Amino acid sequence: MLLPFVFHLANAQGLTSGFYNLSCPSAENLVKTMTEKFVAHAPNFAPSLLRLHFHDCFVRGCDASVLLNSTSNNTAEKDASPNLTLRGFQIIDAIKSALEKQCPGVVSCADILALVARDAVTAIGGPTWPVLTGRRDGNKSLDKDALTGLPRTDMNITQLKEKFASVGLSVKDLAVLSGGHTIGVSHCRSFGARLYNFNGTNDTDPSLHPSYVANLKKQCLPADLTSIVEMDPGSFRTFDTHYYSVVSKREGMFTSDGALLTDSTTSAYVQAQVSPQSSTFLTDFGQSMMNMGKIGVLTGTSGTIRKQCAIIN
Repeated sequence: MLLPFVFHLANAQGLTSGFYNLSCPSAENLVKTMTEKFVAHAPNFAPSLLRLHFHDCFVRGCDASVLLNSTSNNTAEKDASPNLTLRGFQIIDAIKSALEKQCPGVVSCADILALVARDAVTAIGGPTWPVLTGRRDGNKSLDKDALTGLPRTDMNITQLKEKFASVGLSVKDLAVLSGGHTIGVSHCRSFGARLYNFNGTNDTDPSLHPSYVANLKKQCLPADLTSIVEMDPGSFRTFDTHYYSVVSKREGMFTSDGALLTDSTTSAYVQAQVSPQSSTFLTDFGQSMMNMGKIGVLTGTSGTIRKQCAIIN
């Protein structure tokens, strides 16, 4: 794991605070203002915008490759099966269009994703954190990279730790970033096997609390592919510590949520966040998002600045 980790750190050195202060002074304020307006109109887009940044950074680094459209001879990341439920592309496009009018060819789509993720979380009352900027955009996007690069919700703790370590993120980052599931919803198809055919047994995942299973089965009938369920029941619109309380009671929606209880480090973190009074999650989340935002970035003369986020110049 050493070489990828060194690679990620070396590239991240090109990121700075206030990268656009001279070249486009209004950039960060414009992104913040527009993001707040979109989220105020449709709060459910906050988790979607956070997820876009996450899905971008774990595949080829934070280079906005997740935004590129497929072409006649290439299927892009956004059309890979794990990304078919991604939303918010039109918001990124609108913000990019506004920036291009003010500062043509200056602000990267990769930086927009990082800024929007932070501003969307803050807009719904979540934490804020410094976003270093200076990322440039990649010109390559392959569906197969998304299939192999993204952490999956059906992964066990060993697989998750390996996936995070491969991009230079720690076990603590894994526990913290999983807390992003405190907001948003998921389709029944994403976890239905845990209810009806866990590991091909035609039975329920025994690690789930029985009452939670019963509740989920009321919302998700067998073979239900379209219904949606709150990931953090009763608190899915609020960015808070409630997710960890849910996980501690064996009511985490995904295998990856429950996996946090099977490792001493991640389990200890979950238990430490259950009490809002002593929780460090909101502060930790900002730091882990900063760590994630440095993965495999293109800076300096690497990459490009796309004129449109969905299309290579």
